Amino acid sequence: MADRVRKVSYCYTMVPNRAGQGARVLRALADAGVDLLAYSGFPNGGRSQLDFVPRDMGALQRAARRAGIRLSARKTGFLITGTDRVGACASVVDRLAKAKINVTAMDGVTAGGGRWGALLWVKPRDVARAARVLGAK
Repeated sequence: MADRVRKVSYCYTMVPNRAGQGARVLRALADAGVDLLAYSGFPNGGRSQLDFVPRDMGALQRAARRAGIRLSARKTGFLITGTDRVGACASVVDRLAKAKINVTAMDGVTAGGGRWGALLWVKPRDVARAARVLGAK
């Protein structure tokens, strides 16, 4: 099975880099019924950045507003899924490198059952070209 590459919208929030802050935000979104396709959290200076890729952006924005969570403007990234194999991430970044598109960040994981997935970000100016190179839907 070929990889499926989807162009996705995401937003992020910044929280103090302390135990429980990510859990607080994720719990508020879960309690509001927000279905996340993907989530990534990482330190950014003295704070932490939490990226949310929702199934429904409007639901994320409404839930965040009700919970007092300040979201960034909508951004664009890529969600990739496929059959797990050696070099799955390498094949994606190779295609972008050949097109001279720099990858800002990529998080890849095995999903079990012979599947893999990744979140991938490029600079906003490169999104349209990356979508063409990767065959994003």
